Amino acid sequence: MASKKLLAGITRTDRTLMDGRTIRYYDTQGQSRTAEDQRPVEEQPVIGEMRLDPLNNEWVVIAAHRQGRIFLPPKELNPLAPSRPGFLTEIPESDYEVVVFDNRSPSLRPPEGAFDAPHDPHFSTPPVPAAGKCEVVCFTSNYDSSFKDLSHAQIRTVLEAWRDRTHELSQLPFIQHIAPFENRGEEVGVTLNHPHGQIYAYSYLPPKTARMLDVARNHFSQTGRVLLDDIIARELADEVRIIAQNSEWVAYVPYASRYPFEIHVAPRRSVADFVALDESASEAFAPIAKEVLQRLDGVFGVTMPYIASWHQAPVREGRDVMRLHWQIQSVRRAPGKLKYLAGSESAFGAFMMDLKPEQSAQQLREVKL
Repeated sequence: MASKKLLAGITRTDRTLMDGRTIRYYDTQGQSRTAEDQRPVEEQPVIGEMRLDPLNNEWVVIAAHRQGRIFLPPKELNPLAPSRPGFLTEIPESDYEVVVFDNRSPSLRPPEGAFDAPHDPHFSTPPVPAAGKCEVVCFTSNYDSSFKDLSHAQIRTVLEAWRDRTHELSQLPFIQHIAPFENRGEEVGVTLNHPHGQIYAYSYLPPKTARMLDVARNHFSQTGRVLLDDIIARELADEVRIIAQNSEWVAYVPYASRYPFEIHVAPRRSVADFVALDESASEAFAPIAKEVLQRLDGVFGVTMPYIASWHQAPVREGRDVMRLHWQIQSVRRAPGKLKYLAGSESAFGAFMMDLKPEQSAQQLREVKL
């Protein structure tokens, strides 16, 4: 058992699960984490492969072992609940605040030996191991909760877990990019309803990240300025798309949003990644995070499905031009109606929006909290 002191009075304690995976407890009350995983020992799945799609020059991960993973279990069989007599879960302890553990059915796995993804892949590039890491982040032990329902202190603990995992995963030589995200709602493909997110640590730059990096570099070469800094300055100047702000963070509907309700949240002081957030910015995140998610659920008075993804600078490049920010995207356009990614969006990646960003921003601002 190893423990580590983090910021905000948080202690991380590491334990080992039955198949050799690591589980990390993030605690604020000095808890002792001694419970052993009593489940029978299992073999971890073998690593999958990455194949190059030559039409787009993009990697596609093939992980056939994930076909058998658990799908929408009932509450009483929730594998992310604390363990109890007669029902052993992924978390051996009988309670927890925040935990992070290696995914049981990962799309990406650490490689055996040294690994470096091909830097200039082409039509004849052979498959390579699906190198990387996939981790699960449980925000709370309360099955009936949601990120917006967490206390400020609990959100701060989740943020510290993101910071800690970004720092540690960045040390792995085969990791190129680290992406924490949360899916909420079966409408966006959730397979477990317990409030949780994931962290994907890639051995290559995902297509969207690579595109954002190219655009950010081009903007910097033309202006000498960081693109996200200019975007935030424009949003603050225009005002009409701002939905919440405090001394450290600003939340806005982007100028050219792609979804009926899309919110970006960014630090006012430009930082490359989670690790660069100081204590002041970290403490100020919880209030604005709760507010924007409460506003999102308040638009129609229903639980909104969303994908909330963190974008930060890659581990080994672009750190002078890429900046940390949080993108929250909901496919709900009205009560009982979803925006489906149809022909233009799915086939060609060309988004069409029926709602002006200024309109959705106004609806979000008008929510009574």
